[in-house]
Amino acid sequence: MCNDYRLMVDVASIVEDFADLKIKIRFSEGAPNIQAREDIKITDIGPIIRPVDGVGGEGDLVQRRWSWPGPNKRPVYNFRSDGREFASNRCLTPADGFYEFTEPTDKGKKRKDKWLFTKRDEPIFCIAGIWRDTNDVGEAFTMLTMEPGPDIAPYHDRQIVILERKDWASWLDPSVSAKSLIKPLQPGTLLVEQVG
Repeated sequence: MCNDYRLMVDVASIVEDFADLKIKIRFSEGAPNIQAREDIKITDIGPIIRPVDGVGGEGDLVQRRWSWPGPNKRPVYNFRSDGREFASNRCLTPADGFYEFTEPTDKGKKRKDKWLFTKRDEPIFCIAGIWRDTNDVGEAFTMLTMEPGPDIAPYHDRQIVILERKDWASWLDPSVSAKSLIKPLQPGTLLVEQVG
């Protein structure tokens, strides 16, 4: 399951990418200084885009903790989407890559093999997520997961929900069914390379 992702672009690039889709980005907490990071890991702070109440075609970019403590105090960083509707508290997590880990092909190697997935022909993509306000850590987000699509299945038995660009605005609109937007990408949409 995805427990490490990448974002190497700045705020201006994110705003521009959303503007191309006619989605205006607001900064209710001020424009954050987003550092380029190869690895954003569980409990790290990352940018998310949330709906603006009562306003279509806009999103609010804030930075929040990735994961909240679950009932057993383990971090909830992935959340199964299967059969759920998610009518509120949706968010988008911008990324330009994510990682999966597999058992090492080299039997003498102790660490797992690390695979980087990027989206063909798109510098930024968005992962469907939800956020909540918790007593323990305040507002935090998690990424939704689903059955693996054809590009992920050889590496893992689940995958994060990567939304098509055309669906970003719909994810920010609570009147649009979440189930209608959660679907696998076409084969060959994701590029994969071993990075460790």
